[in-house]
Amino acid sequence: MAEKVGFLAGDPDSRWVLGRIATRDNIERSQAIDQLATWLKGLLESPSEPGGDPPAEAENCLAGACCKIDQAQTNHIILVKHLASILRLSMQCPFIDVKERCGDILVEFREKGIKVPRQCGNGPSSFIPASEFLTEQNGRDEEQARELFIEVFLQTNRLDHLTTVMGLHPSYLDAFLRTQDYMLRGDGPLPFDYRHYIAILASARNSCGYIVRLQESEFLLQGGDPEWLQGITHTPLKLQNLYDLVKFVAHQPWLITKDHIEKLLKGSHSWALSELVHAIVIAAHFASISSFTFGCGINLEVDMEGGHTLRPPSFTDSAIADEDGLSNNNYSEEMLSGNVETIMKRMKELSEAEEPEDSQEEKMKKFESVGKQNVELVSPSIEEQNRLQADLSHYLIEPDFKYKDFAKRGETTQIPTFRAQDYSWEDHGFSLINRYYADVAPLLDDKFRLAYNLTYNTMGKKRAVDTSLLRRAIWNYIHSLFGIRHDDYDYGEVNELLDRNLKTYIKTVTCYPEKAGMKDYEGFWRDFKHSEKVHVNMMILEARMQASLLYCLRAIMRYMT
Repeated sequence: MAEKVGFLAGDPDSRWVLGRIATRDNIERSQAIDQLATWLKGLLESPSEPGGDPPAEAENCLAGACCKIDQAQTNHIILVKHLASILRLSMQCPFIDVKERCGDILVEFREKGIKVPRQCGNGPSSFIPASEFLTEQNGRDEEQARELFIEVFLQTNRLDHLTTVMGLHPSYLDAFLRTQDYMLRGDGPLPFDYRHYIAILASARNSCGYIVRLQESEFLLQGGDPEWLQGITHTPLKLQNLYDLVKFVAHQPWLITKDHIEKLLKGSHSWALSELVHAIVIAAHFASISSFTFGCGINLEVDMEGGHTLRPPSFTDSAIADEDGLSNNNYSEEMLSGNVETIMKRMKELSEAEEPEDSQEEKMKKFESVGKQNVELVSPSIEEQNRLQADLSHYLIEPDFKYKDFAKRGETTQIPTFRAQDYSWEDHGFSLINRYYADVAPLLDDKFRLAYNLTYNTMGKKRAVDTSLLRRAIWNYIHSLFGIRHDDYDYGEVNELLDRNLKTYIKTVTCYPEKAGMKDYEGFWRDFKHSEKVHVNMMILEARMQASLLYCLRAIMRYMT
């Protein structure tokens, strides 16, 4: 299993060389690339390890011939693995000199008759055209985005696809990276290997092989025991005891009670409360990242298994690549003007209308109406994003445990709800996290606020638009999928501003992210920009995470009182 996840490099020396490329020093980068190129060329020229000789006892015998053949095959496997890393650097490295030199290396090997890997897919996302990430975006601070990309590369030796897509909104990406870096690498009660393993478990619950593979590599780099990657049953009992909580956080956080908290905090292999809060934050964060990953159609990294191929491009491949990200490009002007115009008209009407004097009972009925409509939004048949899928069964217990609707078709009973006014992030959750996991609460708060408040005052091609009503409707609708009700909100606005396609997309990405496909992405907001659709996914990530945290933190509060 350890061999399977080591997609960065298969050799400790080459891993070190690749690491040397992640520096701001131009000279050191150049020397590291030259050293890597020399090492790779040695794989072609030597029948054994570069610079080595075949075993003496294998000479002049059948065993020796087999030994050389086996070694040649091994060298080929290692070569392809590292050429895939070179391909990644030629496409994604934020340093131009590295991209150009790696491109030259690939050309050199191709001219030697070596099959050079190429990417499966086209760019960071299968939903968004690659060209979208090369052009300046309205309102985007390009310099801030570039500096963030460099920082990520220096820290992880890669500019991953998820970061690139989030980079369409640099201010949010900055908050996201600061928070994730702190929970994984900053001060905190949990050991580093535990942190990455919890991230693996939370991602696996939503079948997100992309994040699992990234975190497996980070786990090993932090000195994690490769045996743990054989599956959850190969981990310490302390981690195994946490699994039910991770499962609930990923799918049905409303089931978490003070009894679950008490069970983890007492008895053998128990957790300290500070450790548990840290674990909950990581689990909620990575379960929600799975939504963003599938919702934005994030492609596998080029050097991951399944992210590249040696097969030459075909007409079919070219057609598929051309179709990637066609959303927003194939619709008539009439269709394009109608969607934005309709939403803007409804927002204007709502802002000018007198605030309804509904009783709490009437507000509750509107909320329940939204909840019962959610049931009618049938999740689509899986249009599997196979490039993100992987066999993660060894990390799963009860794989059929998934999201479950609060309301049921035909039922008239009251929907169980979580009143935000009784336990809110601002008044309760923030202070509890701050008490047991200092410094992460302000980071989370900044991230939540940025996702909620972010606006460039645009909608499609329209300018100077106040989008606050639309953003509030999206955020509160996501919360409603988890049974969270805001007493001060008129849920009638949800049906006014969010059409069925958008609600279906949000529900799918939030509750069944592994089922989200291109048709879902193309089916809503056809005349909006891709960056605006990415913003919807950022809100899904953050509102979902906040909802999961509220249920967990409320259970902790009830345990403590």
